[in-house]
Amino acid sequence: MSPTAEYLVPVYLVYGVTAVLLTLWLARTLFSNGAVFLSDVFADNPKLAGAVNRLLVVGFYLFNLGYACLLLKAEPAVTVVGAIETLAYKLGALLLSLGVMHFFNMYLFHRIRRRAQLTNLPPPATHHYHLGGPAPAVASAFPAR
Repeated sequence: MSPTAEYLVPVYLVYGVTAVLLTLWLARTLFSNGAVFLSDVFADNPKLAGAVNRLLVVGFYLFNLGYACLLLKAEPAVTVVGAIETLAYKLGALLLSLGVMHFFNMYLFHRIRRRAQLTNLPPPATHHYHLGGPAPAVASAFPAR
């Protein structure tokens, strides 16, 4: 093993394990808490709510684990300090991407729920006032004498 790669292998191992564990933990959290939102949105079809929730989690796994793999490549670390800096940079970038995906999922849940709530609203009320010009004649219940 070359001296420059000596410190990089432990960085890869720690990064890989941490990336998978963080992704699994966040996906489970999103799955369980997202089910509450989706069951409200799809109250008439709970099977659809479950299916949408699972599909969102699968997309979350694919995106985040794929991004974690893309971040894996690193320049060789010559010292222990360089290896720790490389690991910190990679974990920071991964955590930022997980945070962005988390907020994107929350926004998506909000939009889905809002759209469902808008379809359940009653039609708008008509206005009972007249703008501009003289008021229209109103028939009186009591005839004039």
